[in-house]
Amino acid sequence: TVIRAAILIQNWYRLTVARLEMRRRYSLSIFKSIEYADEQDQLQLSKFFTFMLDQCAHPDSVSHIFTSPGVSQVVDEGLYLKEFEENVDVPDSYKGPRLSFPLKVEDASALLHAFRNEQLLHARYVLQLLYETRKVLRKMPNITHLSTSYYKDITVCGDLHGNLDDLLLIFYKNGLPSEQNRYVFNGDFVDRGENSMEILIILFTFLLIYPNDLRLNRGNHEDYIMNLRYGFTKEVSKKYKDHWKQIVNLLQDIFSWLPLATIIDSKVLVLHGGISDTTDLDFLNALERNKLSCFLSALQDFAMASTSDIHSLSVLTYNQSSLTSVCYLQTLDILWSDPRSQNGCIPNKCRGGGCYFGPDVTGKLFERYNLKMLIRSHEFKPEGYEICHGGKVITIFSASNYYEEGSNRGAYIKLNPELIPRFVQYRVSKYTRRKNLRERVGTIESSALKSLREKIYAHKAELTSAFAQYDPRNTGRIPVNDWAAAMESVLQLELPWRILQPQLAQMNPDGEVDFMSCFYDLKIGQPTKEIQPALMETLCRYRKDLEIIFNVIDKDHSGLISLEEFRQTWNLFASHLGIDVDDESLDKLIFSIDCNKDGHIDFSEFLEAFHVVHRLE
Repeated sequence: TVIRAAILIQNWYRLTVARLEMRRRYSLSIFKSIEYADEQDQLQLSKFFTFMLDQCAHPDSVSHIFTSPGVSQVVDEGLYLKEFEENVDVPDSYKGPRLSFPLKVEDASALLHAFRNEQLLHARYVLQLLYETRKVLRKMPNITHLSTSYYKDITVCGDLHGNLDDLLLIFYKNGLPSEQNRYVFNGDFVDRGENSMEILIILFTFLLIYPNDLRLNRGNHEDYIMNLRYGFTKEVSKKYKDHWKQIVNLLQDIFSWLPLATIIDSKVLVLHGGISDTTDLDFLNALERNKLSCFLSALQDFAMASTSDIHSLSVLTYNQSSLTSVCYLQTLDILWSDPRSQNGCIPNKCRGGGCYFGPDVTGKLFERYNLKMLIRSHEFKPEGYEICHGGKVITIFSASNYYEEGSNRGAYIKLNPELIPRFVQYRVSKYTRRKNLRERVGTIESSALKSLREKIYAHKAELTSAFAQYDPRNTGRIPVNDWAAAMESVLQLELPWRILQPQLAQMNPDGEVDFMSCFYDLKIGQPTKEIQPALMETLCRYRKDLEIIFNVIDKDHSGLISLEEFRQTWNLFASHLGIDVDDESLDKLIFSIDCNKDGHIDFSEFLEAFHVVHRLE
């Protein structure tokens, strides 16, 4: 009896753990699919900007929307910003760190202490730090080198994405950067998290103190347009309200000067994304990297150009030499690509940029350059790292709790002189009491399903039409397989829809899905009931794209857009996407959101209005 009871308990436990693991895996699949779909939207947005440049090449274009006379750009030698930061006064009431250049280890310690206590570094010191960092980065080659010959280990860290606690924990466990404790930080320092600025300040400070012992590779998020979409620009504007435009301009220039890769002991290649079958390290090392600031960053030049320059810029964009195109594609590959288990090299359609590269592609590059290992980041991993291609390719991801509290561990790599990797894992916890497995999975699942429901509702019209094709008798119910097929045909997220169905839609006793129940607990906030439903859903779906577009149009960064700017830009955007919205509906929308009738739209309030609301909340 005792043995039988023990077996029953054991079976129950295994079944419970298996179910929790299934829920955890599909929750992470939801997060990852939505993240990659968002990156596809970013590519769609880049196509829109290309389309807009084409429109601006014509005499009767909307180019006047994008004129921005008087906006100061980063001067090549940094003279403008240097003069500016020298005239920024630091009040006596300021209690934070006061930096003196050249920086010393004591300055780095003061910054770490201040940031642990949620203090801000004054804008004067930020600008001076950025100016000095730019000078150092400009002297660095595209591909830098480090050696383990005279040191015990080199530490490689992956994506941090604004999670300051992860960086502080790494330093606590592994020690601060120094001549005896070398580091490579492999891109994506910013966006998503709340402390991207603090991370950059810390990393740039150590770079200035130990320029020969710390390397900063560029990631795909060190990019002006990515920062508009994923939060870093907004973070800077909130923390440095008076000087944020100068800080953002200088940071954009700094990002363009970040090295593209690091090679350790001539054997280990460290870069952010990956490679392709056309990757040429000699070519990459020779190009002018600051002129190939990720594709979308060129838009800021477009946004800041005078009316007379728009046509020239458009022609320049469309008459790039084949050499420039190759440079762009190779840079795109190393920032955006992901490995796969199958041989070959194919376009990365999930992300919308870069490629998927197989073991054969890795092998050919290694043979050509006599390499032993490729360390890359760029990709979420539940355990913080992953090994593939027979041990030749390692993914390292250092942002713990990336999607939600408890969703993943972070990790970093220690490389010894024999180049044998050792992995150190961790997870930062915000809570004094650690959650058990069921609580962690429940939190992750709840957050993932919330994001998925919002995406479902933003495609309500398309989904309703897809469901109707499987419901010729208009019963409002269809088989589970048909429901899953309709969901995938519209959303294209490659999710296990049959498993997710009980969480997303109701099923009747006959085993059929009430497909409209997908939308029962959701609605879209809106400023007026007179707005056409199709227009309302479209605005909801493209909120992030519209935010980026209007941030570009908002030349004085006031948050206000004229009604005519809104109308013309929306018409161009709708034309590009093939969206059919009648002028009367658009006019009703425009006048309804101009609350004080001053001829301008408060765009922050506009964005807040058109988002998915969970009724139960």
